[in-house]
Amino acid sequence: MKILSFQPYSLFAAGGGSRILRRLYEGKEDDIRSLVVSAYPTSYDGPIVETIVYAKPTQRAWMRFVLRTWATWLRLNLFQKATEKAIFKQALKENFDILHIVNHGNFSALLCNDALLKNKLLWVSFHDHFSSVGSSLEQAKILWKKANRRLVISPELGNEYNSLFGEQEYQIITDGVAQSEVTYTIVPSDNSDTIVVYFAGLLHLDYIPLFRVLADALDVLVGNGKKITLVLRGTQKLDFLTNRKFIVDYRPLIIDNQVLKEELDSATILYLPMKFTDPAFYKYSLSTKMVGYLGAPGVILYHGPAESAACRLLLRSDASLICTNLEVSTLANTIQQGTGDMWRLAKNAKKLAVQQFDIEKIRSLFWES
Repeated sequence: MKILSFQPYSLFAAGGGSRILRRLYEGKEDDIRSLVVSAYPTSYDGPIVETIVYAKPTQRAWMRFVLRTWATWLRLNLFQKATEKAIFKQALKENFDILHIVNHGNFSALLCNDALLKNKLLWVSFHDHFSSVGSSLEQAKILWKKANRRLVISPELGNEYNSLFGEQEYQIITDGVAQSEVTYTIVPSDNSDTIVVYFAGLLHLDYIPLFRVLADALDVLVGNGKKITLVLRGTQKLDFLTNRKFIVDYRPLIIDNQVLKEELDSATILYLPMKFTDPAFYKYSLSTKMVGYLGAPGVILYHGPAESAACRLLLRSDASLICTNLEVSTLANTIQQGTGDMWRLAKNAKKLAVQQFDIEKIRSLFWES
């Protein structure tokens, strides 16, 4: 089976969607072709042949607010038809048996064309609610109803789409953890005064309030005698982290799984923030970051809305420290009190990783036909 993978980001970018696809396609790279529509100049190397169609005008780093807004308007209005034509023309050149679309962005339903799909299968992945990833209700509906297979990130999202678009069968396909990535070691002893807090990824504006609370809570803990290092992998420099009582260790962005695993294994606390500002996102999405954290020896610190899919899962599994507000004292107390319960929570997280997020089982399910 040869797959044409269509999505608005490179398979070799650092985001969660790219990571899920890389993991699913692992071992079958010769059977995959990737078709990307991107508004940003991009260049990545990887083991899968990838063609990028640029939605013009492309976004440039030097563009400020007004120019960015104007460029976006032009892209979605004046130049949209030209971009659609270029995407369709490229898709017609590809040799494939299965079209795998990620419902993300305003071009995601473009290739649902009878002429293109003749004698071919349509698989659609729904990683997020359409309203939180620049798609539309109409595009999501088309993809949901027309797909031969629906691959959904969470039961919450699958049930929501069945409610919106009509009952259809779906399968849960997420990121996963390999057995070799589950580290069965003991976290630092309960009475340890040294804590390493770890976070990987860029920090979007909606997450800034959570990080400010985290920083203030860590200052409180240092005042109580803890020695703390905050490790940020791939995160931009944050002004409010200067002159803190704890050490801040910035590290550059990478996608090397081995390096990231070694860093996860050295952390005491794995910080998992979830923004409060987008219910359509947090109610239905499961973070790839959370899945990666499950196999680490440290304890996950979930910080975000109680109604999120991630929070409900971690709470049911008793697999995480949990703080569901933006109060500094609450977060500091959660960390302080949780240090005496880290082993049990981390053990439950590994159990969840093995039972629900085994990447070999997920990959096998993806490739069944």
